[in-house]
Amino acid sequence: MQLNLNADLGESFGAWSMGDDHGLLGIVNTANVACGFHAGDPLVMSRTIDEARHQGVSIGAHPGFADLQGFGRRQMTVAPDELHAMMHYQLAALDGMARAREHAMTHVKPHGALNNMACEDKNLAIALASAIADYRPDLILLAPVLSELSAAGNAAGLTVALEVFADRAYTTTGALVPRNKPGALLETSEACIGHVQAMIAKGGIVTQCGSILETPFHSVCVHGDSAHAVTTAQALRIALLAAGHELLPLPVLLQT
Repeated sequence: MQLNLNADLGESFGAWSMGDDHGLLGIVNTANVACGFHAGDPLVMSRTIDEARHQGVSIGAHPGFADLQGFGRRQMTVAPDELHAMMHYQLAALDGMARAREHAMTHVKPHGALNNMACEDKNLAIALASAIADYRPDLILLAPVLSELSAAGNAAGLTVALEVFADRAYTTTGALVPRNKPGALLETSEACIGHVQAMIAKGGIVTQCGSILETPFHSVCVHGDSAHAVTTAQALRIALLAAGHELLPLPVLLQT
């Protein structure tokens, strides 16, 4: 398969450090860069873009709810016009900084609760996809497989890259097991690699109970805030390349 490895990066803020962006940017093909609402700040964004360019890593906006204290993982109710403005504010921030650093913003991946809610709420998904298309219709939407968000992206005319997670368990409906439930997070690199290999072999999602939900997918996410993120990403990259798979940045993979 031709696949993409992505990670959520640039999620430090001020004196608060999150993850090992330097380590991951030497491994992944694509970085989803926080835009200042759930994490990130101008200097963090700038440094992340610069290193991504240096490493040949494609970048995209990782917009979320305005929730620094909750890291964007708390559900919020936002009116459609506010959501539209909130998305444009964050997309424009990363887009402008990327242009100033001669690197292109090529995709969007919503963060945390915003992403999870849009995967299940059709109206929110439509509003989110519409906001992206209104800002720049050439942007790739990186969306979870089998989600309302991916369907809304297709309906809005966006190029949609379908995503699976190396380090998260799935329910029987294809949703992520909530983080507060047992087994939601895969705690070892070996478990993550086995999970991805099983999804490739079975041609879709392998749920927590062992059932298969067939679906194509393009990109595999390793969360940058996990304790073993770099080790897992490196081991996963090695395993995928050894199995004959080709790893590419999103724009190259989808030829946009």
